[in-house]
Amino acid sequence: MRSALRTAAATAPRTGTGVTGGGGWTPWLYLAPALVVLGGLLVYPIYQLGLISFLEYTQAQVSGGEPTTFRGLGNYAELFGDGQFWQVLLATVLFAAACVVSTLAVGCALAVLLTRVRAVPRLALLLAALGAWAMPAVTGSTVWVFLFDPDFGPVDKVLSSVGLSGFDGYAWTYDRYSAFLLVLLEVVWCSFPFVMVTLYAGIRAIPGEVLEAASLDGASAWRIWRGVMAPMLRPILVVVTIQSIIWDFKVFTQIYVMTNGGGIAGQNLVLNVYAYQKAFASSQYSLGSAIGVVMLLILLAVTLVYLRLLRRQGEDL
Repeated sequence: MRSALRTAAATAPRTGTGVTGGGGWTPWLYLAPALVVLGGLLVYPIYQLGLISFLEYTQAQVSGGEPTTFRGLGNYAELFGDGQFWQVLLATVLFAAACVVSTLAVGCALAVLLTRVRAVPRLALLLAALGAWAMPAVTGSTVWVFLFDPDFGPVDKVLSSVGLSGFDGYAWTYDRYSAFLLVLLEVVWCSFPFVMVTLYAGIRAIPGEVLEAASLDGASAWRIWRGVMAPMLRPILVVVTIQSIIWDFKVFTQIYVMTNGGGIAGQNLVLNVYAYQKAFASSQYSLGSAIGVVMLLILLAVTLVYLRLLRRQGEDL
């Protein structure tokens, strides 16, 4: 395939629309408005975030009562010296990993299911999934809190009615692990439709002859997925995995709404909620900005890994 592409490129006629012909700036002219908007919405806020992280910036400086002083890396030294920060970072990584794995498992399973059911059940499942996807995070989180409410929620009543007496009036958000589990279920519920629809589109693009040949050879559904579908869907799986990591690592609304700001004594804090508490609840805007910079660097590293994987896959084609 590479030799064919090289031959095609070598034999292609040279026209005046190439870079040498002066047409290379045309794409940039079309992209200029979007680049200007992105620059205003992303570059300047990131610059301000980094700047504040190097300053002494509390409520006193905001109100003008004290002058702003430059602390250099002092805010980062204070942040990295705080044991709570490392606990929250570890909890964030583990929680995000659990959300990503669960979302991919549910999305992949339902994508395969969509290829095996008839048109009416398929349409019903797609509509239900898109409804969950379109639900605002605040609304979805509030609904899940009601469903698991110890006094009025139907989940505890159903579990108690089937003989699980320990769930009679059980408060899910009081315990650290059950609260994280509850938030995880809500995150998976609102995230799996993206994975499901994306993978379903990829599966539909796989030639039917390949799947039919594997089935005739006696391969089970699991063997077909592992040996045929997964390798062919690898580029799509990389994309949905990296995007799920980015989304789940910066979860804020679900944790804040469902655990009332991070749980009892901060037992359910993640980095986004931790930064919010530092910046707005404690008026330590510089520390909150430092946490934001750390999150930005972590997600930037994940994005670079994602781009490198895409480049390798493009070279292997």
